[in-house]
Amino acid sequence: MKSKVINIISWIIILIILFLAFSFYKSNNFNEFVRSEMNLHISEFKRDNKVKYNKTASYKIISEQANDATFYKKVKVKKNIPYKVTAMVKTENIIAEDEISGVGAQISIIGSTEKSIAITGTQDWQKLEMIFNSKDREEIDIGFRLGGYLGKCTGTAWFSEFTLEEGTLNENKNWNFACFIFSNTDVIIDGKEIKISVTDKDISDIKNTIKRFGETVNILSEDKMIASCDVYKIDEPINKLTYDKEFGYFVAAEDIENSIKDIIQNNDYDHIFAIIRLGNEEYVDDIEINDWIGLGSMDYYGIGYSNIRLPNSSRSYIYRYDTRINTFPEEVFLHEFLHSLERTSEEYGYKIPALHDYEKYGYKSQSLTGLKNWYQDYMNSNVRSSSGYIGLPKEVYTLKPAKNSDFKYSYEIDEFHEPQNIIEDVKQLFKNIINNISNIGKSFKNNTNQNSETTE
Repeated sequence: MKSKVINIISWIIILIILFLAFSFYKSNNFNEFVRSEMNLHISEFKRDNKVKYNKTASYKIISEQANDATFYKKVKVKKNIPYKVTAMVKTENIIAEDEISGVGAQISIIGSTEKSIAITGTQDWQKLEMIFNSKDREEIDIGFRLGGYLGKCTGTAWFSEFTLEEGTLNENKNWNFACFIFSNTDVIIDGKEIKISVTDKDISDIKNTIKRFGETVNILSEDKMIASCDVYKIDEPINKLTYDKEFGYFVAAEDIENSIKDIIQNNDYDHIFAIIRLGNEEYVDDIEINDWIGLGSMDYYGIGYSNIRLPNSSRSYIYRYDTRINTFPEEVFLHEFLHSLERTSEEYGYKIPALHDYEKYGYKSQSLTGLKNWYQDYMNSNVRSSSGYIGLPKEVYTLKPAKNSDFKYSYEIDEFHEPQNIIEDVKQLFKNIINNISNIGKSFKNNTNQNSETTE
């Protein structure tokens, strides 16, 4: 009788241990996600069975100190296909370090600048989405993040109900441009308030130049692309600038996000021009600008983004057509847009000449037309080189940013399946154990190979 009691007690203890171990596993199990931090052992990763969006425990990141923390999963994708990732997100007291825009609870592709909007503060459950094109990739790391590649933050974020959709590629040659003319700049640089405005003449010149840009793109591409341009005048002043050691001050997309996000979200734009003035005759050198009139090769949630800077003097002919002085005022717009096509071509694996290497191929800027001949040959792969004719591939004109209209006939890919019962939980447990053993084996093999190479 005594031995039976002991056996019963032993089984009860074993069951309690198993229950506690399984409970610990459930609260710490991130399934097939890899956890990562910029500053190690600062953030806490937990499964939360109390704060959750549906019946499954949510994924929780807590950063009491500023950090960039994420959990991510490697996902197989098809080349040059639009994809959409969504998640339900809840936040509490998220504060970006140094008030950096674009930092907070977000979805991102690890190792790239591709990301969703970033949620800060304290907000209830809401859907977050990230749209991207796979480009030349066959697998990517999709991360659910508290922080961002732009900086760190503190606070708590809960993530739940992950989905991945595959869309339909739009291969037409029609490009839609959003051109934002910012009438006012009101910033504080080195403790000094600087207020700068554009004139009615500036706006008139720029509108004419934008019209010419649309026509020129069609002509110089030899009808490989068709451009349509919408112009928006924004009276709300720019009150934040981004600084870069190479370029000085410029307007990053995050600096004007509140002014443009609703327009961009409600339209299918393929490229954004932010037209700004950062100096005038009163504030000639107060805002450091390191020799640029346009900056390109940037993006706003996957959409190409360029700065077009108005000259300090409204008497300048940079953006003004004149048969004696400048018959190619749209050159800066075209140049910065071509930087985006240059970047896209490289991301899709094409080898092309650098846009700035025109002299290497025998081109020179002309007094009235600038580098118009170079741009036309560059856009049509008519640049003569020792290996033949080179330039932008014709395919680049259909490689536009992924957007919501690409998901009219989408289908969901089950990459983020959550265990729904005890059997699936146990299967996932053993799968994680096998994966961990495999990773340890790979790590040991790599270390052994490195040691062998070092010995040799």
